[in-house]
Amino acid sequence: MARNLFAYETCVHAIAGSVGSVVAMTTFYPLDTVRFRKQIEDTNSDDCSTYTALRRLLQTEGLAGLYAGIKPVLISLGTSNFVYFYTFHGLKSMLNSSVKNDLVLGLLAGVTNVLLTTPLWVVNSRLKVNKKVPYTGLLEGLVHISRTEGVQALWSGVYPSLMLVINPALQFAVYEALKRRVSPKTAATVFMIGATAKAVSTVITYPLQLAQTRQRYGKEGKMNMLALLLAIAKKGGPQGLFQGLEAKLWQTVLTAALMFVAYEKVFRFVVMLLMQKRIVK
Repeated sequence: MARNLFAYETCVHAIAGSVGSVVAMTTFYPLDTVRFRKQIEDTNSDDCSTYTALRRLLQTEGLAGLYAGIKPVLISLGTSNFVYFYTFHGLKSMLNSSVKNDLVLGLLAGVTNVLLTTPLWVVNSRLKVNKKVPYTGLLEGLVHISRTEGVQALWSGVYPSLMLVINPALQFAVYEALKRRVSPKTAATVFMIGATAKAVSTVITYPLQLAQTRQRYGKEGKMNMLALLLAIAKKGGPQGLFQGLEAKLWQTVLTAALMFVAYEKVFRFVVMLLMQKRIVK
């Protein structure tokens, strides 16, 4: 059964997930830029709609501002989703498909992903907004942060990240459960299923995502997650824990929905090619 971890199909799932995430993020990246900036602001700015924030950013910083830091984000996202899809589908191939199994496997895949890729996201958070950092790429950033702040700084926000593995776990469990019940699986239905799954997981886990973003950015020093959440709630009230939620929902729901559509298309395409090669042989 362990050989399934190294099967062609598992690798195809991972490649399809990685490609799908890159396609989706490239399409909706400006929404992610707005989401990130809202999350790191000190005051609740949800009175400013996502559309208004996009227009203001375009006017003040141009297209460069909307797509700031996109290259390292795409590299990190592609790597992260490859790890997640590989782990999830590799383990899933050994078990019967069920909501409970999908949730457990999603948690295991999430933990693996977080421990391996958190340093990439720490560097991304610094590059995305702070134009004064003395590095321009992921490798330079990894080396600089480890030298100046210590290796442990590369795993800033790892604890809320580990708690947040429930987010993709819920997302995949809901997605797989709905997919088993929906037929035919057209691009439109996959898009709606992916959007629904991501919306559910995002709303449930949003305060943790807010804390994660602020810790990765280095905005709150070494404040632990609980203290950070309490500080945010004290400053902005309970609604402060959902600061930037509207922008996050637009960005994450659309991106996840498109990612699943691209993932399903790429997976079927690659499987079809492999089948054709076997027939030819």
